[in-house]
Amino acid sequence: MSYPSKDEILASSRGWIASLLNFLPGLGSGYLYQRRWKPYFLTIAASTAWFALGFFLQGDSEPSQSEQIIGISGLLFISIVTVIEANLAFKKAINKTKTAKEKIMSSNKKGWFK
Repeated sequence: MSYPSKDEILASSRGWIASLLNFLPGLGSGYLYQRRWKPYFLTIAASTAWFALGFFLQGDSEPSQSEQIIGISGLLFISIVTVIEANLAFKKAINKTKTAKEKIMSSNKKGWFK
């Protein structure tokens, strides 16, 4: 019994679900669905750093309308980047597994002309 590779696990997921989960919460939940831990923790670190930066720059004053828009647009940017990256990683894994399967199928041909 062989265990599936990282690419096979990633290719068995649905790319649109991972993209949707990365976009809506905006915290890299699609990476949990794809079982990709390093990008998930990097996304959490980036979001935490964005919140911390806003908190320290704000100080004791209430955030203005433009500061709120900047904060939300930063989180939107993080979520859009994770959506694109998750979709590209999914497509790359699909192509890798497809070529690996084709290579196995071509090596299993029997007969005079291989």
